[in-house]
Amino acid sequence: MTAPTPEGRARFARQGLASKAALDRTTQAMLLRQLYLTHFEKRAFEKARTVAVSAIELGILSDVLHQDAARAAIALGDVDDAVLHLRTAARKGPPSRRPFHLWTLGSLLFLEGRYEDATLALTRAARWGTKDKPLYKAHLALVRIARGHKPKTRELQEVIDELARVPAGQGYGRFVLGHLAYAAGEFAVASRYLEAFVERIEAGRGLLAVSLEREVAMARRTLGKMKRN
Repeated sequence: MTAPTPEGRARFARQGLASKAALDRTTQAMLLRQLYLTHFEKRAFEKARTVAVSAIELGILSDVLHQDAARAAIALGDVDDAVLHLRTAARKGPPSRRPFHLWTLGSLLFLEGRYEDATLALTRAARWGTKDKPLYKAHLALVRIARGHKPKTRELQEVIDELARVPAGQGYGRFVLGHLAYAAGEFAVASRYLEAFVERIEAGRGLLAVSLEREVAMARRTLGKMKRN
């Protein structure tokens, strides 16, 4: 887990899995997940999905591994498989992780333009979320706007302010905040959020950059629209 390179992580994972000593299922699952992360970061998405699915069969942290399999499926363009994995993750995951799985599902459906389904998933995430509830509520507001809903200015500002005050507003939240500001016609504010989001993702770890390629692409398209206006 502390290997400095994907190659090192894969080497240690394979050594562990090939050990003659008996491995408990938890250790096997964790070693397989490190192998998955290596494949994913190196963009070997089919291999990554295969490893994640194999690890799921161990029955350890299966919701996390379904999330991993979904991530690889998204990268492969297999949205239906990703949706299936995310729904399963939300169903099998403990209450503490269920809102995150539902939010991930809602985020994917939003990017796919499946706004009604995204609304259902994000409504549940916002209902059960705790520390990241402001992010889920703001993302839900963004989906509703995409569906044609016009929120009152005060209500929208409250959602924006709530997200901007919490740690989530400094990460993925910038993507949501930028698009909410864009929808409100606050182009200067939207540009700051979206540019900060793109810069952070592209300067970060390869794993994160690969995972959020679709969001970065959408942020760049929105920035392009504002420059043309």
